[in-house]
Amino acid sequence: MTQNDQSKHEHFKVSGDELLSKVKEIIKEGNARRIIIKNEKDETIIEFPLTIGAIGVVLAPIFAAVGTLAALATNCTIIVEKRDVEEKK
Repeated sequence: MTQNDQSKHEHFKVSGDELLSKVKEIIKEGNARRIIIKNEKDETIIEFPLTIGAIGVVLAPIFAAVGTLAALATNCTIIVEKRDVEEKK
């Protein structure tokens, strides 16, 4: 089984207005490994990994980029790759 097989993906469709708050909510949950944001045409706009213990200073540039996207986008899909809580090594 590969690392990809052990991760779970969730998809959220949001409007530009909801984008930043949804990304912050996902990060606050703490079990996201990677976030991918796609536009209406299913093109990846931004993709970023999240590390365990990331703090506000590290996340500030990500929030700024997502905020800029939110101003330009009408509808987006957020794909969240989550850690498998029961993942064993």
